[in-house]
Amino acid sequence: MNLHKFWASLAGIVAVSGLALTATTIATPTTTAHAASATTLYKQWQKVYVGGKTQKYVKTNSGSGTTTALSEGQGYGMLAAVLAAKKGVNTRTTFNQMYKYYRAHRVSSKVPLMQWQQTKRNGKMTSVGQQKNSATDGDLDIAYALILADKKWGSKKVNYKAAAKKLIKAIKQKEINQTTYLPKMGNWATNSYDVSKLRTADLMTGYFKTFAKYTKDSTWTKVASRSQTAVKKLSARHKTGLFPDFIFATGKSIKLKAVKPYTIESGTDNHVGYNACRVPWRLAQTYKMKKDAITKKALNKQLKFYNQKKKILAGYTLGGKAVNNYANTAFTAPVNFGAKVMKKTSLKNKSAKQLPKSIEKRNYFSATLQVVIALS
Repeated sequence: MNLHKFWASLAGIVAVSGLALTATTIATPTTTAHAASATTLYKQWQKVYVGGKTQKYVKTNSGSGTTTALSEGQGYGMLAAVLAAKKGVNTRTTFNQMYKYYRAHRVSSKVPLMQWQQTKRNGKMTSVGQQKNSATDGDLDIAYALILADKKWGSKKVNYKAAAKKLIKAIKQKEINQTTYLPKMGNWATNSYDVSKLRTADLMTGYFKTFAKYTKDSTWTKVASRSQTAVKKLSARHKTGLFPDFIFATGKSIKLKAVKPYTIESGTDNHVGYNACRVPWRLAQTYKMKKDAITKKALNKQLKFYNQKKKILAGYTLGGKAVNNYANTAFTAPVNFGAKVMKKTSLKNKSAKQLPKSIEKRNYFSATLQVVIALS
C-alpha cells in the first residue's frame, strides 16, 4: 500500500515530497513526560481526530478535504484508547465504538484483516478497489490492542479474546511470508517480488512473542526469532545503526538487499523516512515488553547516533546525513520514547524540548504517533 504517497496528497501532510509539515512547532515547550500530560494529549487528540458516531474511526485527512481513515490509524486509535484506560481515562465506550468500526471494515466476514483505507462517500465510510486490501502494520496494532482490552476489561460483554485470536490467525495466514517468516506489507503481497518487501517498522518482535504466548501457536515464536535476525542484520549494515523505510528480505537466513528510491512508496524508500521514523518506538516497545539483548543493542546503537545531533530532524540517509532541515514530531517522539526506555537522560531531555506542548491539529500522523507513544 502506498500509504505515505496517500498522505502526501492530503492538504497539510506533504511528508514524502520533502515539504515541512510542522516546522512551526519545533521550539514549542514539552509536557509529555508524565502520565497526566499523556492523558491530556489523548483528550486533545480525541476531539480533533476521532470521527463517527456509533462506529468511531481516526480521521487521517488532517482537517481538510474528503474524510478518510486508514487501518493504520485505527490500530493507533485502539491502542491509544486502551492505553489511556490503563492510565485512568474512561475510554471503554470509545474503544468498543472503534472495535465496531474495525469489524464493519474487515476484508470479509471470514478474513478479519481490516481494509486499509476508507473514504466518506455519500455520507458513508467505504472502501473501493485496492482499498479493500489490508496493511499489516494496522492489523498488528489492532490485534495487540484487542489483547490489551481483554486483559483490561475481560471478554464477557465483548469477546475481545476471540476477536484477537481470529485476527492473529488471519495475520499469520495472509500477512506473514511463509519462507522468511517476516511480516509482508499486506494480504495483497502474493508474488515472489512483493512478498520480499519488508517495512522495517513492522518488525514488532514484542508483539510476535506476545501472540505466541496468547494463542499458544509456536509459529509466532518463529516469526519473532526471524524478526530478531532481521533487526540484528539491519543494525549491522551501517555505523549509524539506522534502518531504511523498506528493504528486500529473502530466504530462511534472511538475506537483505537495499531498495532504490521510489521502488515501493517514495523517494525515501532507502532512507529513514515516514515509515522507519517509527523504528526507535517499535524497538523500545519490544524491549520494554521482553527485555531482549538483540533489541537492546540495536536500539542503543540508534540512540547513540541521535544523541550526537543537536536536533532530531525529519529524515536521514543510512549514513547519517539529514535529508531535511526541519523537525517533525513523527521522528522526534519515537527517539524520545527510546531514550526514556533506555534511560538515556541527555537524549531524553534534548528530544523532549522538541515535542509540541499540545496536539498538532492538522497533522494526523505526527499527532497520533505522539499520543500513542506518550501513553505507551
